[in-house]
Amino acid sequence: MRFTLALGLGGHRDYLRIVQAAEASGWSAITTPDSIFYPQLPESEYPSSALRKFLAKAPVIDPFVALSAIAAVTTRLQIVPGVLKLPMRQPLVVAKAASSLAVLSNERLLLGVGLSPWKEDFIYNGVDYGKRGLLFDECIEIIRGCMRGGWFEYHSGNFDFGPLKMQPVPERPVPIIVGGHARPALARAARLGDGWMSANTSFTHLQKMIGALDQLRREHGTHRRDDFRIYANDMNAREVDDFRRLADLGVTDICITPWNAYEGGDDVQAKLDGLRRFADTVIAQFT
Repeated sequence: MRFTLALGLGGHRDYLRIVQAAEASGWSAITTPDSIFYPQLPESEYPSSALRKFLAKAPVIDPFVALSAIAAVTTRLQIVPGVLKLPMRQPLVVAKAASSLAVLSNERLLLGVGLSPWKEDFIYNGVDYGKRGLLFDECIEIIRGCMRGGWFEYHSGNFDFGPLKMQPVPERPVPIIVGGHARPALARAARLGDGWMSANTSFTHLQKMIGALDQLRREHGTHRRDDFRIYANDMNAREVDDFRRLADLGVTDICITPWNAYEGGDDVQAKLDGLRRFADTVIAQFT
């Protein structure tokens, strides 16, 4: 099992110090959040009321910018947007940014992608909210096609362009990790993804979602892939045995923030102490 440090909301001024300490302590990867903006009067209800209130004042750095800076001061850690809100972004621009970051980071990027709880993320960007599922699928296809390195063209009712080539592109395909808890998200991960990522949840809920994901992977013929990654976080996991239980469930990558994410992220020493303590007491037992 691998362990991904979720930097969470806020605290961006200390990112570089934090990630260097994480790399030295034995963490496997770093993930950063995505929020394009916060709508003053959102039409959609965010799943977590506590997080919704926090989001209204939490600073969020664009994932490609944040992860580029993180890649520049580390050598081993994998870098993962957790997750990039994809369908409201132009896929050719995302493909270029992802290719560039993958190349400059020595191919340490895994591209975590998902939807958004805010309807405004779509409509304020001129994107049809009603087509978000179809747009999501097509964005994944376009990003993959562009990052293969050859001539690529795409024709649909949503995106229509002739042959083009992006350079440079990574030598190996960038894994695309699909986030989300709803059944369409699980189905998309099973059908199109190289992995699946959950947000904070419980062990019982993870059992149900991973069970559904396994069934969907069998239906789509992707269940034999041994490189499929499952990123998850059980909010109640504390002890080594809790994480072993998650590994037995099929979780390959634990995403965790070993400090109180709702405190605003200003106490850098608490973060350093938390990530090192977790590395010593938990990660060391899996290496």
